[in-house]
Amino acid sequence: MALPRDIPCEAIMESLADGVFTVDTDFTITFFNRAAGVIAGIAPVEALGRKCWEVFHSSLCDGACALGRCITRDTTLTDQSIFIVRPDGTKVPISISAAPLRDSAGRIVGGVETFRDISDIKRLRKELEGVCTLEDIVTKSRTLARSLDLLPRIAESGSTVLLLGESGTGKELFARAIHNLSPAAKGPFVAVNCGAIPGELLESELFGHVRGAFTDARSDRKGRFTLARGGTLFLDEVGELPLALQVKLLRVLQERTFEPLGSEVSVATDARIVAATNRDLEAMAQASVFRRDLFYRLSVARIHLPPLRERPEDIPLLAATFIERHNLLTEKAVTGLTDAALRLLVRHEYPGNVRELQNILEYAFILCPAGRIAPEHLPDYLLPKAPALPGLPQAPATMRAAKYQAARAALARHDGKTMAACRELDITKDTLRRILSQGPG
Repeated sequence: MALPRDIPCEAIMESLADGVFTVDTDFTITFFNRAAGVIAGIAPVEALGRKCWEVFHSSLCDGACALGRCITRDTTLTDQSIFIVRPDGTKVPISISAAPLRDSAGRIVGGVETFRDISDIKRLRKELEGVCTLEDIVTKSRTLARSLDLLPRIAESGSTVLLLGESGTGKELFARAIHNLSPAAKGPFVAVNCGAIPGELLESELFGHVRGAFTDARSDRKGRFTLARGGTLFLDEVGELPLALQVKLLRVLQERTFEPLGSEVSVATDARIVAATNRDLEAMAQASVFRRDLFYRLSVARIHLPPLRERPEDIPLLAATFIERHNLLTEKAVTGLTDAALRLLVRHEYPGNVRELQNILEYAFILCPAGRIAPEHLPDYLLPKAPALPGLPQAPATMRAAKYQAARAALARHDGKTMAACRELDITKDTLRRILSQGPG
């Protein structure tokens, strides 16, 4: 049945339950319907005239823009899952479809995108799969799920939190979740790695200094406690703090004041402290290499993050999450892992924990142009050891060597044709030229 001619197109768009917006070729929003405003958490009138990335802050806005691809390549995109960030910081998973927008002469004058909120679908799917989620944290582990259940109440309390776990278990991810779920969420999140800064500089880094405090102090400098005012200060590797600084940190926790280096004036701080360490602080306190009173001050709420080898049920889930993320970043179409590759991942001990798994999959994306990641795409140390045979090429030892080897192999397969190799690897000619010029080592 034909639509009545007197119904304007915009009225039809406004009646849809899906969000719809259009942009011109400069990505300035020219139309934004009511449903788009509800999903994105912004009034349509406030979105008009702004750049689309200023409104959505999506997971594709860092260079993998869906609309940008549709406009520049004259193509369409259907049902791609991403997330956007509302003005209040809430992440919303959405499914998008996009296409070029043409004028009456057929010229591309912009793009149109439709999207729908799939929060309920994702939540239901995860519940059916037994997956527990909070912020960017996903798990099937009962131990970690119990910690996630407590996290909102811990965050709301404002108490000092101590995160314990091996390197790479996601302590900073938990710290950010605590910040985002706390009353201080609108304030800054400031992180400092206490083990990466020499002890003689760490005091200035934390508390700041005044001009003349030491030889090179030519002006006043704010420390991390000042920068974190109204927000959260994350002290990573707090077990590396020198004893002298432990005393000063204890005073900050007790009195909520500190003195910048070289100053006699006390400065108040309301920064919430979240600390983390991969060391056994309780044993260190018993051995008198970490202050016992500071340990108890830091561990008002204590959360232990188990290593990945103790929660192998999370490996397929985390792998799928990282694959989805790398697909967005690289614009590839890797669909998952083969059974053989997944078995290798599940059997690995992961001394580097979640961070190591993430690096393994980033490496696999270099060698796997599309389809499923197979054992030959994984780092050599994951593969079953076999006796070395003469004449076989050695596996690349570094990421740089892997990129170089993949580039040379692609060129060889295409008889030196640069563009064909670039299409297979899904990279630009400049990127290919840079990889080859840098060499393997």
